Amino acid sequence: MSAKFKVLVLDGVSARGVEVLSKVAEIEVIQSKSLSEDELIARIGDVDGLVVRSQTKVTEKAIEAAKKLKVVGRAGVGVDNVNVNAATKKGIVVMNTPGGNTISTAEHAFSLMLSVARQIPQAHATMKAGKWDRKKFEGVEVFGKTLGVVGMGRIGTEFARRAQAFGMKVLAYDPYLSAAKAQSLQVELYEKLNDMLPHCDFITLHIPMTPETKGLLNEKTLKLCKKGVRIINCARGGLVDEQDLLEALKSGQVAGAALDVYEQEPPPAEYPLRDEANLVMTPHLGASTAEAQENVGIEVAEAIRELLLHGTIVNAVNMPSVDAKTLEQQRPYIELGDQLGRILAQLAPTRCESLTVNFTGKIAEMDTTAIRRSVLKGFIKQAIGPDVNEVNAPHFAQNLGLKFSETKMDEPGEYSEQISVVVTAGKEKFEVAGTVFGNSTRLVSINGQSLEAKPEGVLFVMENTDRPGIVGFVGSILGKHQVNIASMSLSRASIGSKALSVLNLDSMPSEAAISEIKQDSNITSIKLIQL
Repeated sequence: MSAKFKVLVLDGVSARGVEVLSKVAEIEVIQSKSLSEDELIARIGDVDGLVVRSQTKVTEKAIEAAKKLKVVGRAGVGVDNVNVNAATKKGIVVMNTPGGNTISTAEHAFSLMLSVARQIPQAHATMKAGKWDRKKFEGVEVFGKTLGVVGMGRIGTEFARRAQAFGMKVLAYDPYLSAAKAQSLQVELYEKLNDMLPHCDFITLHIPMTPETKGLLNEKTLKLCKKGVRIINCARGGLVDEQDLLEALKSGQVAGAALDVYEQEPPPAEYPLRDEANLVMTPHLGASTAEAQENVGIEVAEAIRELLLHGTIVNAVNMPSVDAKTLEQQRPYIELGDQLGRILAQLAPTRCESLTVNFTGKIAEMDTTAIRRSVLKGFIKQAIGPDVNEVNAPHFAQNLGLKFSETKMDEPGEYSEQISVVVTAGKEKFEVAGTVFGNSTRLVSINGQSLEAKPEGVLFVMENTDRPGIVGFVGSILGKHQVNIASMSLSRASIGSKALSVLNLDSMPSEAAISEIKQDSNITSIKLIQL
């Protein structure tokens, strides 16, 4: 009897992972070396599942060549080598393994910190060269030193625990970590990175790469650090501006650094940082342990097995964990949930304590798991980055100390069906609500003020004292700065009261335009939301 499903396994995924699939009678496993794009196109046509690590690139052309492909499994955290958008368009589930290399990466980063403190690689190199330079390699102890952890996710938390065991004082900067969670981890939480930097003897980075975090450590922020600080980056290349790091190493502002990730990988042959004696470099080895590779191999194989045999979706980066029929019914609400979460993440403070999703009307009768997870994903994606999805969002929320809940009311409110999302930060509360007209999503309320706006593009959200001419004033300034208004929604309780305006803009206004608008004393706040 021929196998029902074919799974192509590439890039040397662990034998234990292959075993998980090969022992299932309904699955035929085909193993191969890493493939080029043309080779993959030639092999992918009749397979149901594909498993890769980082070497093989699953391009749009390869996905177009797939006739039966149902799932791509990436044995690792990132999915940079998989064209997720192309897979989504074809209805192909893309899975990753978000937890398999946590310990491996934390241990590698910690090893790099010790290597920088004691100059172990440099001393080793001189011994190999037949030298005996004891005086040249005087190091520093980590005991009693102050460590700054930037990003207290899974890996940052594991690093902090190890540092505490070594007698280090641990400070943390994470805009999305609650004070209660920080207290339970026994770390001192800072509201602003710049306030933490001057106190640190060592700094380790564990955050995603986003437009906001690119070049987080640069000439300006490095000058804020204690002279002689030591820096470790095992997270993402580009979090540290490499040219500014080079100058800081030369000047002695940074006494030592260790990099496992780079702006360009591999770094070019002409790479000035190679010549710095007080820099330790490793070739992106954070997840390169036998245990990590075995763990991610098993994890991705189990996920693919469950999808092919039972239709269960876990650890998907592009699909909620629901069956196909339910997904199709709920797709507009899932989209709305993601939009509401993203809007609220940009309206509310970064450090929130609770998030509640409220369903009213017929939608409350459904299984709303996928919708509420879509809300949560949208809300915390700004903190975690592209690795977050509907499946792992609750796990990340727990790490951040964010309480997550839902309520349901069968009776309709102002709309026959409505989703509202509420977050709290101390005594403050922020709320947005939306509904679906046909298959089109609408934003219908912000902090209790009714409106109707399309949740798309750039939203210009303004609170002001209601007075004649203020909308024209704003429109004229935006027009002067070449920003077009696509649509607008206005809301007020009564004449002369507080008013709320939401403008859909075709492009993001400049800082100069916003500064000019803020000169009107009747305008109390402006928020720009990008969707």
